[in-house]
Amino acid sequence: MVGPILLRRLLLRPPPSSAARLCISAFHNWRSYATAETFHEDREKRGEKWFTLPPFTATINGSALGKELSRNRSYGRDVITKTATVTASTNSTTTTALKWVTRCCPELPRSLVQKLFRLRQVRRESCDMECSGEGVEALERPLKRVAAKDSMNVGDRIHLPISVQEFPNDKQELPNDKKECHCSEEEVTFIRSLELYKDPAIIVINKPPGMPVQGGIGIKRSLDELAAACLSYDFSEPPRLVHRLDRDSSGILVMGRTQTSATVLHSIFREKTFGASNDVIDDAKRILQRRYWALVIGSPRQRKGLISAPLGKVVVDNGKSDRITIVNNSQTLPSQHAITKYKVIGSLCPGYTWLELTPLTGRKHQLRVHCAEVLRTPIVGDYKYGWQTHRNWKPLAWSNNECHSDEEFPKRKNLPFDLNMESGSVSEKNPRLHLHCKQMVLPNVNLALQNVKLNSDSDLSELESLELVAPLPSFMQRSWNITNS
Repeated sequence: MVGPILLRRLLLRPPPSSAARLCISAFHNWRSYATAETFHEDREKRGEKWFTLPPFTATINGSALGKELSRNRSYGRDVITKTATVTASTNSTTTTALKWVTRCCPELPRSLVQKLFRLRQVRRESCDMECSGEGVEALERPLKRVAAKDSMNVGDRIHLPISVQEFPNDKQELPNDKKECHCSEEEVTFIRSLELYKDPAIIVINKPPGMPVQGGIGIKRSLDELAAACLSYDFSEPPRLVHRLDRDSSGILVMGRTQTSATVLHSIFREKTFGASNDVIDDAKRILQRRYWALVIGSPRQRKGLISAPLGKVVVDNGKSDRITIVNNSQTLPSQHAITKYKVIGSLCPGYTWLELTPLTGRKHQLRVHCAEVLRTPIVGDYKYGWQTHRNWKPLAWSNNECHSDEEFPKRKNLPFDLNMESGSVSEKNPRLHLHCKQMVLPNVNLALQNVKLNSDSDLSELESLELVAPLPSFMQRSWNITNS
C-alpha cells in the first residue's frame, strides 16, 4: 500500500514526466477500485437491500412554458421558445427528492414518505463527474443520504428501503372508475357524459349548474372529488382544477390531467389577467378567450362596450358572509383591476336581454357584479347581487304551443347527485342563475408539451388553438326559446 510520505513527495515534486503521470494515474485508478470494492463488501456484510426508483430526468417547467405561450401572442412577439427556458435543469424551478419519490410512487402515503426522509432511510445514487471514473462506473456508485428538500440532478437515482414493496397498494387494487370515491355506475356514466374534450394533457367538461367545483363545509360531493374518481382513467394522478366556476353557474371547466399540464394552464390563466391589466384587450392577441352567455333583466344603454371597474370585497352580516362590490377611487378598500367586454346577442322580449360577456380578467363574481352595478342589468337568478330586482319578479308568460312542447320537462326525474337541469327558466317563480360559459379558446397544451420535448428549437408562436363549445343547460335553453320566440 502506498504510504502517506510517498504520496506527499509525489504531490510536491515538479511536473512529472510521462512515466510519472502513468504511475499517478495507476494509483488513482487503484484507489477508486479499492474504494468501490470496500463499499460493496460493506454493503454485503450489512445485508442492505434497496427499492430503486427510475433515474431522474429533466422535467418541463410548466409555469415558464405557460408564460411563454401567453406572451408570444399577447404582446405580438415573434419569439422562438427554447427548451432551455422551460426545462428544470436550466431553470430556477427544481425538483426535490420528496417530489420525485411521490411522483414515482403515488401509491405510497405522503406521510410515510416524509417519515422515511425524517428517519434518514432514503439514499441517492448521484450521477456526477466524480462518479464517472472507469473504476466506479462499471460498479455500483456509492449511496449517500438525501434530504427531502435536496434538489435532484439528471441521472440521479433514489433508493428506498426494500420494505416499501410490502406496503399494500390499495389504490391500484380499486377499479379505475372508483378511485378515492364510492360512485355508482349511473354516477360514473353521468360524470363521463359531461366530457367535451380529452387528450393526454387536459380534460374539459360541461359543468352542470348546482354542483360545487371544490369541496368545503357542508358540501357532500364536489367536481374535483368526482373527477378524481371517474375521470382519471388509466392515469396515476387525478385531474387538477386550474380555474373556477360559481356553484350555480354552468359551462366549460378545464382540468389538467398531469401536474405539468396543470401548471401550464395555471400560468396561462394567470397571464390572461396580467395581460388585460396592461391594456392587451385585442381578441386576436389573447391566447385565452372565454365567452359567457347571460340573460339579464333590463337592457344596457349601449349594445356593446368595455367595462373597466375595480372590485373589492366587503364583509356583511357581522362577518358571517362577504360580497364583491365596485370600489371607487375615494374609497380606501383594497381592490383588484377588473375588465369585461359585453355585447347584446338577443333582445326580442321586452324587459330581458341576452348578453355575451368576455372577462379579460379573472376576478371573483366579476361578471355578476359588472352586470348588476355597472350596467344596472342584474343576471336572472342572481339573488346575491340583484335581490332588489327579483323582489318584484313575475314569471314570463308563454304561449300554449310552447307550454305543450315543454310540458314533459317537469315530469323527468332528477339526475344523479340530486341535480335538476330542467326547472328554473324565466317562466317559473324561482328562476336559476342564467350564466353559462359557452365558448373557450385556449392553446393546445398537449401539442406544446410534445413539441418542447421533441425539439430543442420549438417555435410556439404559431401554435394552434383549441376551440371549445358547451351547450346550454335545459332551463337556459328554454329561456332562450321563450325570449326569442
